[in-house]
Amino acid sequence: MAAPYQNVPPANLEGKYVAILVCWLLGNGCLVSWNSMLTIEDYYSHLFPNYHSPRVLTLVYQPFALGTLLVLAYNEAKINTRQRNLFGYSLFFISSLLVLVLDLATSGKGGLGTFIGICAISGAFGVADAHVQGGMVGDLSFMQPEFLQSFLAGLAASGALTSTLRLITKAAFENTKDGLRKGALLFFAISSFFELLCVLLYALAFPKLPIVKYYRSKAASEGSKTVSADLAAGGIQTLTQQEAEEDPKQLERLNNKELLLQNIDYALDMFLIYVLSLSIFPGFLSEDTGSHSLGAWYALVLIAMYNVWDLIGRYVPLLKFLKLESRKGLMIAILSRFLLIPAFYFTSKYGDQGWMIMLTSFLGLSNGYLTVCVLTSAPKGYKGPEQNALGNILVLFLLGGIFAGVTLDWLWLIGKGW
Repeated sequence: MAAPYQNVPPANLEGKYVAILVCWLLGNGCLVSWNSMLTIEDYYSHLFPNYHSPRVLTLVYQPFALGTLLVLAYNEAKINTRQRNLFGYSLFFISSLLVLVLDLATSGKGGLGTFIGICAISGAFGVADAHVQGGMVGDLSFMQPEFLQSFLAGLAASGALTSTLRLITKAAFENTKDGLRKGALLFFAISSFFELLCVLLYALAFPKLPIVKYYRSKAASEGSKTVSADLAAGGIQTLTQQEAEEDPKQLERLNNKELLLQNIDYALDMFLIYVLSLSIFPGFLSEDTGSHSLGAWYALVLIAMYNVWDLIGRYVPLLKFLKLESRKGLMIAILSRFLLIPAFYFTSKYGDQGWMIMLTSFLGLSNGYLTVCVLTSAPKGYKGPEQNALGNILVLFLLGGIFAGVTLDWLWLIGKGW
């Protein structure tokens, strides 16, 4: 039976603003656990002073995320999106709980064994990220651009919220016994609760929104097989095989190689945005900025400024006259960001903390703005299954850029002689 929402204009469907809110919360859930681990770097630096924990945890996380997404993106057309996303959010929830269990079991003591355990959990976060970020971006790519923008804003909001909460907990517990540990435990208790909330939202609320059912029904009518379980959860039966065979053209789609070749500039855009950002954030900002009057607060303030301005940048494209959609213009803007590399280098050596905060803010602002511009522009003009596949491909290049950026950050550290 064909989906009943197929011919109803989106403007007449209920649930648009609820969907935007849910997408924002799901975006938060995609990175809140990982951002919590990054934001309490001062606690891990205290526990593991000789292990360069901000860099090591990031370097462990990324191969798991990239490798898992490579497999998922290649097989995207055959994967049940509902199971994929629910597995990802559930893994985030379980892994966040394990951080708490590990810390409580070891009574907050460091050591190599504990550090290996934290690294293993970091790898699990990477696997969960690959499932959720690629799955959600692909799923939202064939819906309204506002949904994808809201999800991407939620990704950044998780960083901004965790940074703000970290500043509050540091101030609250700074003069208490085991203050760093209490703040860290509070972080992951909140993260665990939030991940459980995301599991429930995606499983029970999101698939039942009328506007979401409309877009998933439309994608199914164009040959998508990835949405059938989500449609069933919303009470809609997808097209039968017999109905599909009556109109075989609806099942035709570009394969992943063809999509990549047609959008190679967008893929390079995503890679270059994140290779630059992650070669500086968070490792360089945590360890290579020298000594300043803010003392132990300095790295936390820099990370907070990056996250806040990254969030702001993801809302700027909502102003249509400020949204950059020209493919050539996007590439020029993204290549221009590489001028930040010498700027950060010389500022860390000769500049004061005000200049470093300004540069960090611009790094975050441009990262968020360009990410939304690329990911919301690229899917236009394609059928639902193609938009889903393209979303996965672009997130794959995003994670590839992150991995390359983290590797460059390590080369910086090695060049300094550790």
